[in-house]
Amino acid sequence: MSTVQQPDSKDRPARLTVGVVGAGRVGPALAASLQLAGHRPVAVSGVSDASRRRAELMLPDVPLVSPADVLQSADLVLLTVPDDTLPGLVEGLAETGAVRPGQLLVHTSGRYGTKVLDPALRAGALPLALHPAMTFTGTPVDVQRLAGCSFGVTAPDQLRLAAEALVIEMGGEPEWIDEEMRPLYHAALALGANHLVTLVAQAMELLRTAGVEAPDHMLGPLLGAALDNALRSGDAALTGPVARGDAGTVAAHVTELRKYAPQTVSGYLAMARATADRALAHGLLKPELAEDLLGVLASGAEGPDGSDGIHGSEGDAR
Repeated sequence: MSTVQQPDSKDRPARLTVGVVGAGRVGPALAASLQLAGHRPVAVSGVSDASRRRAELMLPDVPLVSPADVLQSADLVLLTVPDDTLPGLVEGLAETGAVRPGQLLVHTSGRYGTKVLDPALRAGALPLALHPAMTFTGTPVDVQRLAGCSFGVTAPDQLRLAAEALVIEMGGEPEWIDEEMRPLYHAALALGANHLVTLVAQAMELLRTAGVEAPDHMLGPLLGAALDNALRSGDAALTGPVARGDAGTVAAHVTELRKYAPQTVSGYLAMARATADRALAHGLLKPELAEDLLGVLASGAEGPDGSDGIHGSEGDAR
């Protein structure tokens, strides 16, 4: 992926004043990136002590004010609040008259397109949905990570070029997402990124239980290679006992997981079934081996004592 060079803010005058409503991990980083592109952060709002400290770190000397005051001060407002909070925030700002005609109102939710901003649109705002496909730490390193980061962009047709230009100015690469496709787009990212964290954390715990002193060191090269192969080759990168149809190995895995980490059994079985389905569909898993494998997965779900295999029997540790 190519890296977009950000312009030096010293070479151009400030063009837009920028405000942030919700000083979580995302908003201050985006505002700092816009500042590098020649825009001027002028106001930020945050409720918790952590968000206030983050704003002071990422946007020093920018006043901490109320959300209404942010909208009063800025030409471009970043609404960087949790998904479930966003609709109520937009409605409240519109009802109180905080939204100004001609103001660029940008939210960073992956779930929503621009319809969630309809109350502000009726008040004359210009709605944009710009979702960075990136995890954030709440530190200055996030600004560097935006270089080459894809953004899911949704906007009215007449604002599409403006939306894409803002993404490019932040160092990102715009990817157009239709309004009705936003929930699916966001589900795909959550499936890949959020669940990856869970899988890696579980794998490290199991390795520690097995006696590995540095599970992160062991997993790093393996998972890095697996990710690279998957991005390059998709399902053709599948390896391991499920893709090979090694039913005996999978049965041994389930037995050990049930003994040492019963909370991981349901996830292992679900991912193994999904892997088997994809391996079969792409001709990697031989049909004659699939029957025994799927039988192991089915019996694993039931558990050795006929239980559901997740909650265990009466004598199991909870």
